[in-house]
Amino acid sequence: MTFFRITLLRSAIGLPRRSTDVLKALGLKKRMGTVFHQVSPSVAGQIMKVKELVSVEEVDRRLTKQEVHLERKPDPGYYIEKSCVQEQGESTHQ
Repeated sequence: MTFFRITLLRSAIGLPRRSTDVLKALGLKKRMGTVFHQVSPSVAGQIMKVKELVSVEEVDRRLTKQEVHLERKPDPGYYIEKSCVQEQGESTHQ
């Protein structure tokens, strides 16, 4: 079973009510919000109505909210090779 992963990229402010209603039906409320729907012709039709506002990927399984959050979490920019405590322990054993 495959799913559509739909992410709202653009805000719906100032758009016709028809577009905002489609976004509500898909479950998209806030910008950068992500929802998962099973692949079906009705969902594909809704996506086509708002294709300029959303990003769509086809995925194998539905991710949990925490998994989606961890995907978006940026790289800290550094890596810890050894901590101070490990270096002190090594120097006392020599």
